[in-house]
Amino acid sequence: MKTKTMVEAGLGVAAVAALGAYFLYGKNGGSNRAKASGWMLKMKGEVLEKVEEFKAINKAEYQKIVDEVVAHYAKLGKVSEDELKHLAQELKDAWEHVKQAA
Repeated sequence: MKTKTMVEAGLGVAAVAALGAYFLYGKNGGSNRAKASGWMLKMKGEVLEKVEEFKAINKAEYQKIVDEVVAHYAKLGKVSEDELKHLAQELKDAWEHVKQAA
């Protein structure tokens, strides 16, 4: 039982690492690193924290997490709608990398 929990935790950490690596080093990694401002990193961190709470996560749950975090940032009004849409799409596109790591 304890080993199973540790394996599940390890898979969760691997998924989070894959998402972070994809964001910074994936297809658009260079531009992501160049334009990554504080709010983007904070938003990505919030998505990662929520993903870590799941022992196993599917695509629908992952996209729901992204949508919830994006909605929170939209309410703050400090970020343009275009920037939010762009980052939300990039986070959703990272699902394949998260899935492979899980």
